[in-house]
Amino acid sequence: MERYQSGDQAAAQQLVDLVSGRLYAFFASHMGSRSQADDMLQEVWLRLHQARHTYRRSEPVLPWMYAIARRVRVDNYRRRRRIERREVASEALHNIPSQAGPGPTAPSFGELIASLPESQREVLIMLKVNGLSIDDVARATSSTVGAVKQKVHRAYIRLRAWLPTARSGQPSMGEES
Repeated sequence: MERYQSGDQAAAQQLVDLVSGRLYAFFASHMGSRSQADDMLQEVWLRLHQARHTYRRSEPVLPWMYAIARRVRVDNYRRRRRIERREVASEALHNIPSQAGPGPTAPSFGELIASLPESQREVLIMLKVNGLSIDDVARATSSTVGAVKQKVHRAYIRLRAWLPTARSGQPSMGEES
């Protein structure tokens, strides 16, 4: 990152190669849509490039990057919500009932984390999918280490409560937060 700040193009490419996979996983786990995750990855690199002068060399680079990625995700969410309020989805126009499958199956990772509140899902993805430390997640989310631990603990409780009922086909979320 320091070489990139100094204008080294090879360092910029190396940084993109090293971190893009992690950032893409961060976006894809929230979106479920590859095209939206790709768009946000492009946006985060644009913002990182524009804000590279704000990076402090004495600080770890990943929390700084994830803080920017988090803002990109929030901005994207707000933009989508504005659009959704004004437009009618084509799926709503063609309300075709789907056929029921052969039986209940284990929920996918995306379905499991989609059931979590946004703040819990965010820290869980940063910790478990992207491999950041608790300290780095706390920096990236502008939280304390204790707050991050509490969110992850509550996410684990919700997931444990949901898994046995999801297998029986009767999700019951909402009691713990």
